[in-house]
Amino acid sequence: MIPRDLTFVLGGARSGKSAHAEQLAAGSALPVTYIATARVTGDAEFSARIAHHRERRPAHWQLLEADADLAGAVSNADAPGHCTLIDCLTLWLATLLCPAESDGEPLADYHARVDAFEAALANARGKIIVVSNEIGLGVVPLGAATRLYVDELGRLNQRIAALSTQATMMVAGLPLALKSAGAA
Repeated sequence: MIPRDLTFVLGGARSGKSAHAEQLAAGSALPVTYIATARVTGDAEFSARIAHHRERRPAHWQLLEADADLAGAVSNADAPGHCTLIDCLTLWLATLLCPAESDGEPLADYHARVDAFEAALANARGKIIVVSNEIGLGVVPLGAATRLYVDELGRLNQRIAALSTQATMMVAGLPLALKSAGAA
């Protein structure tokens, strides 16, 4: 069996995590599929953020826009000799916990979707790079919905970090190695 090649890049907002992940993907010299998890809305500022990410990516990278079925997107993109970059878990989890078409209730099957995503990563045959925010460094937030989100993202990040072969924390544009290939 080919050993898993899963790199986890996390950090705060504007820490440089996406740019670093993109550099890793470009440096792999493999064909790249970029899986975007952002839900396009009518928010002009957020649309500008998405446009900035699009402009920064090489035009020859394949793009998949994932919905709640991130596991399916990973399975469709994954192949030996291929790099898949997922940006980011933070927005994907928001889609699961705060779906646009709901009355504020999480998707009933969000735990199963997280389990399926983890399984897709565990079974990946190509190089996978996953980006996520680290939002658990502050105070306990007010409001049950926000606490649920912070708690679930923390749990998700822990699961992906445990599965990863490499993990990097971005701070002020600087990569800090948390886990190196071969380390448990």
